[in-house]
Amino acid sequence: MLAGALLPWVTLRPNRLAPGETLGVPVAMAAGLVMLALLPALAARRRPAWTGLLAALAVTAAFGVLGARTHAALAGQAEFARASASSGFWLFLPGALTAAYGAGLAAPRTRWTSWLWLPALLALALGGTLSGWSVLVEARNEGPRWGQELLTHLRLVGGALGAALLIGAPLTVWTARRPRLTGAVLGAANAVQTVPSLALLGLLIAPLSALATAVPALRALGVAGIGAAPALVAMTLYALLPIVRNGLVALRGVPAGTVDAAAGMGMTPAQSFWRIELPLALPVWLSGVRQAAVMLVGVAAVAALIGAGGLGTYIFKGLQSAAADLILLGAVPAALLAVLLDAALRGAEGWLGARLGRAADPDLPGGTP
Repeated sequence: MLAGALLPWVTLRPNRLAPGETLGVPVAMAAGLVMLALLPALAARRRPAWTGLLAALAVTAAFGVLGARTHAALAGQAEFARASASSGFWLFLPGALTAAYGAGLAAPRTRWTSWLWLPALLALALGGTLSGWSVLVEARNEGPRWGQELLTHLRLVGGALGAALLIGAPLTVWTARRPRLTGAVLGAANAVQTVPSLALLGLLIAPLSALATAVPALRALGVAGIGAAPALVAMTLYALLPIVRNGLVALRGVPAGTVDAAAGMGMTPAQSFWRIELPLALPVWLSGVRQAAVMLVGVAAVAALIGAGGLGTYIFKGLQSAAADLILLGAVPAALLAVLLDAALRGAEGWLGARLGRAADPDLPGGTP
């Protein structure tokens, strides 16, 4: 954060592609940023409850300074001029976010204060403070198309994850009862993981093209060598390993005594699975689903190279034209999507684990005697 406060904060370019000049911040702003960099560390020792608030203030100040400097840099410039964040901002912001995260760990009771930068950032965005930032300028220029690509990305991830669950869940249950087949199933799933995603997408072009040519009905459904079909097939294959592997660990981790007790009570194998084994294995199994979902967000971005669409469209368009703003327009939302999916599914794991723990221990609140 200290280094970021002293480095250039904005890069001004005459257009999206042309090289530009870096601009620092005024001395007063730099001094304020230095103070905001030091305050969370000082407060962490004496007043931990204040650390989250100060860190959130530092994150907000980073975006506020960026907005102010971009507007100042664009004053009097042509319409095609772009003001993007420079090295100072990209160093200061991760430091401030790390301080906010650490503050939540150090003072759990006041963890909510370390997230106050979110509503503050929303207020800055809605108020127009960040309207000059080149990433948001490109987002406005893209308009509804960006929303369509985001929905396409979500559809790819959701469709592949759903297909992987439909295939992987029965395969896991079937394999769990046949230990001799475990090595073959996991070996096949591991073999898919060793193939680079781009290579796998390329390998699927020829067979799917031939299949669409031989079966016109499939072509009418959208099956082709390029587009969403090979992307969904490749993503489904990639998602199988974490789902199957964690499912096998979860099902085999159910205590044998619990299964024997269910059989002694007269339960059939199907009843024992649905009422005993699956509920106990679900939290660990869901961890594999979470890993698969986060991985698929990244694979879906690569699938844009074969015409599947999604946020990867902006990443590769930016790479081809050396436009960092377009890269960020695809990369940042994809990263945030992965983080949100991970947090949501991790919360579901914790909730299921706590609920099962209360049901198993009669001494806990809500426990079943």
